[in-house]
Amino acid sequence: MSLTFAPPDTPAIPLYVVEEGALADWLDAQPAQIAAWVRAMGFTGALGRALAVPDAAGGIALALAGYGSATSRARARFHLAGVASALPGGTYRLEGLPEEAAETEALGWLLSHYAYERYREQSPAKARLIAPEGVDAARLEVIAAGEALTRDLINTPANDLGPDALEAACIAIADQQGARLTCTRGPDLLEQKFPLIHTVGRAATQAPRLIEMTWGESGPNLTLVGKGVCFDTGGLNLKPGSSMGLMKKDMGGAATVLGLAHMIMALDLPLRLRVLIPAVENAVAGNAFRPGDILTARNGMTVEVNNTDAEGRLVLADALAYGAEESPDLMISMATLTGAARVALGPDLSPYYTDDAGFATALERAADRVDDPVWRLPFHTPYEAMIEPGIADLDNAPSGGFAGSITAALFLRRFAGGFNYSHFDIYGWCPTAAPARPKGGVGMGARALLDALPEVLDL
Repeated sequence: MSLTFAPPDTPAIPLYVVEEGALADWLDAQPAQIAAWVRAMGFTGALGRALAVPDAAGGIALALAGYGSATSRARARFHLAGVASALPGGTYRLEGLPEEAAETEALGWLLSHYAYERYREQSPAKARLIAPEGVDAARLEVIAAGEALTRDLINTPANDLGPDALEAACIAIADQQGARLTCTRGPDLLEQKFPLIHTVGRAATQAPRLIEMTWGESGPNLTLVGKGVCFDTGGLNLKPGSSMGLMKKDMGGAATVLGLAHMIMALDLPLRLRVLIPAVENAVAGNAFRPGDILTARNGMTVEVNNTDAEGRLVLADALAYGAEESPDLMISMATLTGAARVALGPDLSPYYTDDAGFATALERAADRVDDPVWRLPFHTPYEAMIEPGIADLDNAPSGGFAGSITAALFLRRFAGGFNYSHFDIYGWCPTAAPARPKGGVGMGARALLDALPEVLDL
């Protein structure tokens, strides 16, 4: 698996990007034998279609990439990634690609080479690309590596990625990037400092912990908090089997935060980065926490547990309270938190919450630029009453089922300390294979955030 561009001086096959409506004009400008071959093969310029045109010696003289129409492109992302998978192996140089699309299409080409091969060899695309002129190839390679890191972590099952392995992955990233890493674990220390993290994870074989990574010496302070529930049985409110099958991805927030952190550090952004990952497994045992328990969080707030399957907001609460103690310039949490977000927006959109209109504007502009779609949902303050049970300060699972993603976000905001805070309720999984996104784990929102940070933090 190679997520890099070919060197610019590599001999390359010209790859012409042709829209459906422009094919006739393109053919008119070609030698007769090329035009005849293209017509005989039935190439129409449809989106994602590829065609190699042979030379007299049986090699490839040139290739065509169908770019469809504006209508068909609006229904998809990474339009050339499918072409990368359909072409024979070799090195290609793009011709005719609109300049404004070059960066996104080049990244999609890199991502089409991703394959998760820990347990079985796969068949990713073999066609390499020379980075289009004007594209920052090194930056895109860093982004592709960060996305691959996120995907690998999500795709790894819980028997090989529990809290121990997640901590080991963090150590490897810290060592690679020159970051500092500490880990709070052990029942006495964790229960004292992060009681909710301890309570959620204490029934598991592998100990719960709070992983902290810091990097950078100057600039604004950015804190990233990622939900690291390595597997979620639902606890004593046990999930049915049909709902438990994908729970290896319940650490998708941590995986996405780590992918974003890799990008930030590898690109040497001028900021101070802090990554907080509460790493637990929500398991069933005699010492598992129970429905009806009332817990006290790190910041002293009390929480009534009305569903042990709403554990993600509990471990995030302690981490957010800890993050807020340093008064960051921006704090962002990412979590595979609620099914309600999926019902509302499906698997492809990243719902996010913020009270900062400037942050929202910058993020959405960035999301459009890099083709990483997000959608703002409201911190709707009138719903605060829904998370106040009366017997404790907060309820971790309000009854009724209304506004489940919003009430979860409001719960988290209570621990964020009033600082500039945004929460992403992501899915972290591609249920159906698509260009540059095979079925399986996927990052959501990280590329949009990376592109927005210079504006948001005035870098």
